[in-house]
Amino acid sequence: MLRIHFTGEDLRKVRVAPGPDAMWETVLAVQQLAGSGPLPPAFGQWRPRALADLAERQLTAAGRLLAALAPATARDFPDFLTPGEAVDGLEAGLDGLRGTAPDRLRRELGWLWRDRRPTPWMRGLAARNPERMDELTGTFRALHATVVQPDWVHATAGVDEDRRFRATTLADGGVDALLQSLRPLAAWRPPVLEMRYPRERDLHLAGRGIRLVPSFFCWRTPVALADPALRPVLVYPISHETATTRPPADSRPTALAKLVGRTRARVLAACEKGITTGELGRALGVSAASASEHVKALRAASLASSRRDGGRVVHVLSPLGVALLHGRLPASSS
Repeated sequence: MLRIHFTGEDLRKVRVAPGPDAMWETVLAVQQLAGSGPLPPAFGQWRPRALADLAERQLTAAGRLLAALAPATARDFPDFLTPGEAVDGLEAGLDGLRGTAPDRLRRELGWLWRDRRPTPWMRGLAARNPERMDELTGTFRALHATVVQPDWVHATAGVDEDRRFRATTLADGGVDALLQSLRPLAAWRPPVLEMRYPRERDLHLAGRGIRLVPSFFCWRTPVALADPALRPVLVYPISHETATTRPPADSRPTALAKLVGRTRARVLAACEKGITTGELGRALGVSAASASEHVKALRAASLASSRRDGGRVVHVLSPLGVALLHGRLPASSS
């Protein structure tokens, strides 16, 4: 059981993350791949496809490496794998990982060694060997691109839906209603939020507040940072009854990805109903500058247009872009 203790100051500092966290999603996705238990229907097509992609790109060993650093069955796994900087995207998160202090590396890797002997590779990482650190960040980047990025638009849509629900709940009933809305994952018994957890633990927020992180690849049990001295974070699974998953392998979006590339295909899909540059960047897990370049490329090909909507600039597909996305020409008006 995990018990999170709030003060009045903490209740004023409850925040919901602006979107899915690339580092958390990568760690949790690898845990889902390494597990053998039943998965929700949302992952039914994803798991075999992701495992096949890892094998095709010769990344199976990389998946095992990260799974060994963050085993789903461990009481705790190192917090440095999910740095707070990742709120600004994968590359910012990787920069945060690279900046982990040597004493923290050794301390947190030591949590894993309570139950198993360290490998030579882990000893090298604990010693902050530059090659081991480069291998770890490269592993993160490759695994994210292979098992998470193909579903990033859909993960973002599911997280955004959860955020809208939490925001409405907060607006209608305040923070008390927001914390109550975490049922059945957690029970709010003021001033304590309780939930099932791998071990008995009390986390006192002590006026620091907490950041709630809705997650696509989290499943069943919320996850908190192990070190109580770090800024408190609680990652919780979104509902997969409404979350959208990537279409089957023989569907139109996958065929389109083979033609224009996965990223550009996701840009087309994201722009179908209108999206801002910032929203597109979060959906793709890229910087706003990179998202802007994608939009410029679509506009140059007459596949999209941009229009001002109040204080926002919204990008939408042109009829040609819609035709390309769905693989059919619009009905003739003549």
